[in-house]
Amino acid sequence: MKTLIIIQARMGSSRLPGKVLMPLGDTVVLDYVVSRCQQVEEIDEVVVATSTLMQDDAIENWCQKRYVSCFRGSEGDVLARYYECAKPYQPDYVIRVTADCPFVDYELADQIVGAMKAEPSDIVIVEGELPRGLVVEMVSFSALEYIYHHGKEPRHREHVTYYAYEFPSEFRRTYVQAPKDICQPQLRITLDTEEDYQLCAAVANHFKGNRLVRSSEVVQFLLAHPDVAKLNAHVQQKPVV
Repeated sequence: MKTLIIIQARMGSSRLPGKVLMPLGDTVVLDYVVSRCQQVEEIDEVVVATSTLMQDDAIENWCQKRYVSCFRGSEGDVLARYYECAKPYQPDYVIRVTADCPFVDYELADQIVGAMKAEPSDIVIVEGELPRGLVVEMVSFSALEYIYHHGKEPRHREHVTYYAYEFPSEFRRTYVQAPKDICQPQLRITLDTEEDYQLCAAVANHFKGNRLVRSSEVVQFLLAHPDVAKLNAHVQQKPVV
């Protein structure tokens, strides 16, 4: 079972430009994401997929200095970027991660990989209401290829797997139950605004730059420190259109 993790990352962001290379703990946001993805078991490669825009040279340079694989493709057509990044590897499965999730749950990712191995399908569905920013998505490469050819709307091209959720009958699904200790949907542990950054920085500083702090510990910290959790509680996620 050949599995590829693709981390989508770009410097362009309407609400927080350059966020993926902003300082966090004793390093930068992207380092957290890559380091945590590298902890996922039974993974063959972790690749950062960025755009061909000049502003994203910084991401490629960061990857080169740290011997992290990097692919460059379309900025707007993220689905094409994923498909073209994955195709040369010919993986059985692709895990999608976004670089604005510095505390992505690699332990839950292990569960997802294990479930797909035990019950092969087109896509893993995680059951349970999680904080935004912890979960990964896993699809078969054949499903990704199908979505690439059939997803025509802008929302399909931007959000990669959205077509599979919009047309569930076209895909075989494997289900994973998220651990109860991280099912706290009121929390927001992602990076899209300055307020999000303040929260993530507070978490990183509390755990003294530990890039591999367990996501469950991050959740428990925020529950125990409502003053930190409320920093971005008012932030609304941009709707899918």
